[in-house]
Amino acid sequence: MVLNKIKKFFTMVDFGHSLFGLPFAYLGAFLAIKGIPTLMQLLWITIAMVSARSAALCLNRLIDRRIDRSNPRTSGWIMAAGELPVTGVWILVIIFFALLFWAAANLNPLCVKLAPLAVIVLWAYSYTKRFTWWCHLLLGMAVGIGPVGGWIAISGRFDWQPLILWLAVAFWIAGFDTMYACQDIEFDRAHHLYSIPARFGEAGALLFSSVFHFLTVMLLVLNGLILNLGGWYYLGILFTALLLLYEHIIVRPGNLRRVNFASFKINHYVGLIILIMSLIDILA
Repeated sequence: MVLNKIKKFFTMVDFGHSLFGLPFAYLGAFLAIKGIPTLMQLLWITIAMVSARSAALCLNRLIDRRIDRSNPRTSGWIMAAGELPVTGVWILVIIFFALLFWAAANLNPLCVKLAPLAVIVLWAYSYTKRFTWWCHLLLGMAVGIGPVGGWIAISGRFDWQPLILWLAVAFWIAGFDTMYACQDIEFDRAHHLYSIPARFGEAGALLFSSVFHFLTVMLLVLNGLILNLGGWYYLGILFTALLLLYEHIIVRPGNLRRVNFASFKINHYVGLIILIMSLIDILA
């Protein structure tokens, strides 16, 4: 029984989704010093990011469980189906946030001071689709804060340069989240939920998604110019741009058959590509 609950928890949290934000947090750390942080610094950054992301996902599933239960597409999700106790998941949220503060305390004082802000942002964004169709971009800004966190974790100070990378990640996440939300247009409209697809329709939403991803590429280029990065980094941007282009080729208005593959499978590689090529650039 206990093992079954643990299995369901890991299924719900899906640590594999950490691949969306974690590489960019590492990238922020690498770029802060144009080198490689210590293994202990990388460990604490990993604990902070995975804990924050896991707490955010648990919160989202808790806050939206009644909405998810009403949606035929999501009614089988673990919290919507009542397969885990609500109190138990709230306890896990507290544990994950405690781990976030512990990791921050082992990095530097500024990380500790900013940790409460991270908690507020991660808590608040789950409510945004109840009042604004900009919820996708707000999600991106919440989840995409990793590069700034990684930079501060290593430098111990707040600089403006990582904000460019933060915006790039925010638009990237907003782009594929908008695409993914096209599956729920009729449900969102019927239940008075806000989303770009519900507001502008399938074609309009996919246009927004394309614009968001175009801005992602442009901001990644701007980040390279500001930080004086080299050819390997820009090669990574080229690979990323081609992946995003492919994503928009296979998902078209009237054909959402591969939207899950495009939104999640393809985007798993974006952060890894940028991180690896940036690391090669830094070491070279």
